[in-house]
Amino acid sequence: MNATVIMIVTIAVYLFVMILTGIWFSKENNDSGDFYLGGRRLGPLVTAMSAEASDMSSWLLMGLPGVAYLSGVADPGWTAIGLAVGTYLNWLFVARRLRRYTTRLSTITIPDYFSKRYGDKKGILTCVSAIVIVVFFIPYTASGFAACGKLFSTLFGADYFLSMIISAVIIALYCTLGGFRAVCTTDFIQSICMSISLIIVVFFGISSAGGWDAVVSNASALPGYISLVSTYDAASGTSSPYGFLTILSTAAWGLGYFGMPHILVRFMAIEDENKLNISRRVASIWVVISMGVAILIGIIGLAMSKAGTIPVFTSSGDSEKVIISIAGVMSQHSVLFAIIAGVILSGVLAATMSTADSQLLASASAISQNLIRDFGKKEIDERKAVRIAQTTVVIISAISVILARNPDSSVFQIVSFAWAGFGAAFGPVMLLSLFWRRSNREGALAGMITGGAMVFIWKFLIKPVGGVFGIYELLPAFLLGLLVNVIVSKATKAPDKDITDIYDTV
Repeated sequence: MNATVIMIVTIAVYLFVMILTGIWFSKENNDSGDFYLGGRRLGPLVTAMSAEASDMSSWLLMGLPGVAYLSGVADPGWTAIGLAVGTYLNWLFVARRLRRYTTRLSTITIPDYFSKRYGDKKGILTCVSAIVIVVFFIPYTASGFAACGKLFSTLFGADYFLSMIISAVIIALYCTLGGFRAVCTTDFIQSICMSISLIIVVFFGISSAGGWDAVVSNASALPGYISLVSTYDAASGTSSPYGFLTILSTAAWGLGYFGMPHILVRFMAIEDENKLNISRRVASIWVVISMGVAILIGIIGLAMSKAGTIPVFTSSGDSEKVIISIAGVMSQHSVLFAIIAGVILSGVLAATMSTADSQLLASASAISQNLIRDFGKKEIDERKAVRIAQTTVVIISAISVILARNPDSSVFQIVSFAWAGFGAAFGPVMLLSLFWRRSNREGALAGMITGGAMVFIWKFLIKPVGGVFGIYELLPAFLLGLLVNVIVSKATKAPDKDITDIYDTV
């Protein structure tokens, strides 16, 4: 049997299992609480792996290896360090308090939590935070669809746009059918596929590149390539310093975790807060290993290019295809290797789908639950609310497909901007809502708007100036959002007693 056919069949089986999962859990969506939060019945292992699989999107198997391939260890390395620290701190400090707080307030979405935490009876916080979710999640979801299109067009020569549409339809299908529990269960399955893919690619890549010594020799010969304080420029073949400010701004990726709705809802959904310790350990270990291996794949991929096994990539859009190219080479060896290659490609799809489905669900909840029901004060029965959410998933998928129509777009760049948006808009508000009694509604609203707006201002107006201003937009936007939140809270009326009483109880 042709290797391409075997890989396609393997991927088709994987996608069929995802759809079956959605159908299975569709019977359990009796109300919006089930659809958006799975009735708070997640076990610790599924909670951990679902959270990290939804976090480690297509950038783990495409973006991170692609950056390592072109520039060496520093850029992806400090990103990974920041993310690893951020993951651990998020589980350690935010998870338990958020689970307890949202249970006490009977909230099922992040905008709903912000609104009830600050006693916002007008629903302005709900409206603003729902808009933030939609604004930043649509391009984030689009990056996932783009990754699917790249996969099929690179390996099978399929039309990019058609491949992307088919992938989007499948993701939207099991998401609309099964809701949150389907998303989390498929995320758990997908995290396994991602892990298997990473391990297989490393060993096969080392062998194809001529052995570990050849990989190390190739990386060592490039100036600044394996250093954490300098970076390699593929165009000129020279290195440049990776200064302290750059390190700080790159590691600031970790700040984004405190504001990621699709990760935070996992904390809200666990069945028992006492099991969060197990989840934290599992999640932290998996994140460290998976990111380290992803960076290694980029280094191995460059050695394979030098050995002539895979093409030489010169742009960020192309270098993100390194793992796909390795799978294509593997599939030519035998039927068994073709099946394994299919599993690897399913892992790439898993990385994409596990994030896209979570983002679709969060966006749907922001529109149907927070904007229509909460802010719009529409009385809707639970079954109709679920149908509105399902329709919203389809609409957002269609918009994301349109945004991702350019096959040359960089997955890593799109994700980094959306990540900064959530981190700056929601991160400071989330931390202060959990750890500062004096934080009030006015401060939260001002901080949220300032953080979200500053991401755009810094990215498109200040960052192009270069020099010290060329840092990742998340760091200045997060700090300014935090500062504004504190100043406005202190300058305005203290929270009412009923709000602080709940805070003290939690």
